[in-house]
Amino acid sequence: MLGAGNWGTTLGLLLAEKHNEVMLWEFFPEREAELKKNRENKRFLPGFPFPNNLLTTSSISEAVKDKKIIVFAVPSHTLRSVVKSASKYITGEPLVVSVVKGIEEETLMRMSEVIRENLPSHFAENIVVLSGPSIANEVAKKMPTTVVAAGKNIEKCREVQRVFSSSFFRIYTNEDIIGVELGGSLKNVIVIAAGICDGMGLGANTKAALLTRGLTEIKRLGVKMGAREITFSGLSGIGDLITTAFSRDSRNRYVGEELGKGRKLSEILEGMVMVAEGIKTTHSAMQLARKMDVDMPITSEVYNVLFKDKKPEEGVYDLMKRELKHENW
Repeated sequence: MLGAGNWGTTLGLLLAEKHNEVMLWEFFPEREAELKKNRENKRFLPGFPFPNNLLTTSSISEAVKDKKIIVFAVPSHTLRSVVKSASKYITGEPLVVSVVKGIEEETLMRMSEVIRENLPSHFAENIVVLSGPSIANEVAKKMPTTVVAAGKNIEKCREVQRVFSSSFFRIYTNEDIIGVELGGSLKNVIVIAAGICDGMGLGANTKAALLTRGLTEIKRLGVKMGAREITFSGLSGIGDLITTAFSRDSRNRYVGEELGKGRKLSEILEGMVMVAEGIKTTHSAMQLARKMDVDMPITSEVYNVLFKDKKPEEGVYDLMKRELKHENW
């Protein structure tokens, strides 16, 4: 398990219940020493002690060598460097799983594409994405959760399904890796908009409109990029969007809420321990929208609020005053 954040630790605990040994890799040696000493991730997942078979290391060679499954659970902007480091020590033909939600800013690649580009070509069929409505704290508390395993090779997806599924963590399979990844990453942009709605004290009507029209934008871009439209009606699309837009544990919703209250982005980020992927994804999404010539008005207004210092109330007003259109456009 490469990445000892909130989600990586949660999945490490989940896998340790089913399998003989799980290795949790932490980049910073001093933090790894804390994990080893406390047998608990007090920084990112307090209150969930590690079982004896959940081991920790800050050595990436120790983390990946001779492993049957390698899971990438690091922030999106660090993924490329972590994959490059890991690739030097990977042995055999392990299954490679990505639980990272984001779009690389410099290349506009999806996370599985970043992984594929930095591993030997024969690993392409072994890459599977795990995504869906999965707030880490709820999974750690063993609340029933369902997600999707997506990849080009359906047998590899089924293998991930068998490895991760438990009495409280159910996995479906899907071959549409493009749609599953885009749903998981782009929804964070719309969730920031939903958070802004909360922070401004707007009602259920407004939030429903943002989520519904936001999903339309995601579908529009996704289909243009080769995804299947139906995927966005599933767990990794509307499911993930609903969960993240309403959960009090959602970091992206929190960022939006604080922006809606009038706080500056820099001030909000100073007080956050964990990463809100939607901020970087908003930048990438706008680049993709321009590149693919896709109209994404809500994404555009979130971008303006985040990076152009536009007032949230002005963004809402401009969305409402747009040219009147047919719903299915």
